Amino acid sequence: MDEASIERGIVSLIKKAETELPEDVIVALKKAGQIEKGVAKTQIETILRNIDLAKQSQRPMCQDTGIQTFFVTVGSDFPHIASIKKWITDAVKKATKEVPLRPNTVDPFLDKNHGDNTGEHIPYITWDFVDDDQIEIIAFPKGGGSENMSKLGMLKPGVGIEGVKDFVVEEMIKAGGNPCPPTVVGVGIGGGADLSLKLGKKALLRPVGKRHKDKTIAAMENELISRINKSGIGPMGLGGKTTVLDVHVEKAHRHPASLPVGIAVQCWADRRAAMIIHHDGSWTVK
Repeated sequence: MDEASIERGIVSLIKKAETELPEDVIVALKKAGQIEKGVAKTQIETILRNIDLAKQSQRPMCQDTGIQTFFVTVGSDFPHIASIKKWITDAVKKATKEVPLRPNTVDPFLDKNHGDNTGEHIPYITWDFVDDDQIEIIAFPKGGGSENMSKLGMLKPGVGIEGVKDFVVEEMIKAGGNPCPPTVVGVGIGGGADLSLKLGKKALLRPVGKRHKDKTIAAMENELISRINKSGIGPMGLGGKTTVLDVHVEKAHRHPASLPVGIAVQCWADRRAAMIIHHDGSWTVK
């Protein structure tokens, strides 16, 4: 197993996530540009130009290169499971210098920046396990401005799904232009406090425009998109028809006494990229 090669692959993954926006996001932004006018249209055009420049120059599309966040699906028959965390951590350190990434990890007590985008619990990795012999790694750099708009609501079960919808709409209107709209919003319903927020963030991994397979949830997503966009907050909070590009909802079963709702927000730079590490150590960045 060529560990140096795998680390180079993860560096390539991080660089792709930071410099190339997924096509589904670009398509959604272009559609938004077609329906906007005036300042709103100018903002979308500027965003699209920024995306083009980032890809051409292979430089990060935003000065906030985010907290390095990963979702890792582990095949139980992959031969080097114990090495995955080290590979990712070492790759983050290298990517900080090579991409480059802005150092974003600060000790909350000492107010000291580690300088290499690593620290306690960072890079942040969410693990899942499947019957397979390969590894999938999704890089999901999470910017601070949109992360600051995350919300947890411990609602009373009696408000039901209508209450959940109202909570999401109200919080996104309160957020205004702070998360650099047009945003993608992930909503986790149920579970406990931590699980609802986790589901909200995992919902952001779904491509823009892809509805939930459950028709009831898909209808809820469409309703939330419509209601939030009617707020008129618009691109970068300067007014317009497009405040969100999409809303994705996921659910978990809940306790009878609790109705947790976790909201995770992603700015227009809906950055994500994926790679596969094969059983033999070869890798592919998608």
